[in-house]
Amino acid sequence: AVGALVIGAFLPIFIKNDYYMMVLNRVLINIIVVLGLNFITGLTGQMNLGTAGIFALGAYSSALFTRYTNLTPWLGLIAAVIMGILIGRGLGYPSLRVRGVYLSLTTIGFGEVVRLLISNTPKFTGGTQGIRNIRPYNIGSYQIQSQKEMYYLFLVFTAIAFFIAWRIAYSKWGRIFKSLRDNVEAVEMSGVDIASCKIKAFTVASIFGTVAGAMYAHYMGYINPSTFNLDLSTNYVVMLMVGGLGSVVGTIFGSAIVTILP
Repeated sequence: AVGALVIGAFLPIFIKNDYYMMVLNRVLINIIVVLGLNFITGLTGQMNLGTAGIFALGAYSSALFTRYTNLTPWLGLIAAVIMGILIGRGLGYPSLRVRGVYLSLTTIGFGEVVRLLISNTPKFTGGTQGIRNIRPYNIGSYQIQSQKEMYYLFLVFTAIAFFIAWRIAYSKWGRIFKSLRDNVEAVEMSGVDIASCKIKAFTVASIFGTVAGAMYAHYMGYINPSTFNLDLSTNYVVMLMVGGLGSVVGTIFGSAIVTILP
């Protein structure tokens, strides 16, 4: 992991093209989303096809917060985290009642409801026209705007997210998540509170997704609901599967391959 971080830190020295730097920035954002998705689909074995909705709510929470309060985007990041906690609770409870293909359909419905809700509230969210001129992250009065500056900022975010995901995956929580995937009946008979564990998995995954969404909004400077569709959710599942279900390190490779190849 340290080796990968060192290589990542030196990449901008050799890459001079802004387009390639933009692709790398998208890779870093996608890694954080897939790290979160791994908790639900990879570790607990529950298919989530509503990641685009989580990503969208993170982006819009931060963008709208900074737009209406005129406060720093860093506080918008906190708003995105709070939104992630709310989503995790909201999606976690249905997962206690349904599983398999029914949970997949539930999460697809969630993603579509979010997209349509954003599209049909133009006075608040900008509707299909989206939100323009979203402020970039700043350090004091200095705005972080160039592709390389954003890259280093996102590299720090990704390193922190990876460390947290790694620690959770190889902790007591992580072992319980994996056991839920392998044999939920045996876990329940062992006295584990399954409801609490599933809600924790959805909450952590949602926080990762909303934080990445906030990063995306302030990086692109413009967002609209058409971006956050079912294809985006499917792409995140493909990234996870290419990297390996349940593999924290694999999320890096899966996200990089599926983002860069097109």
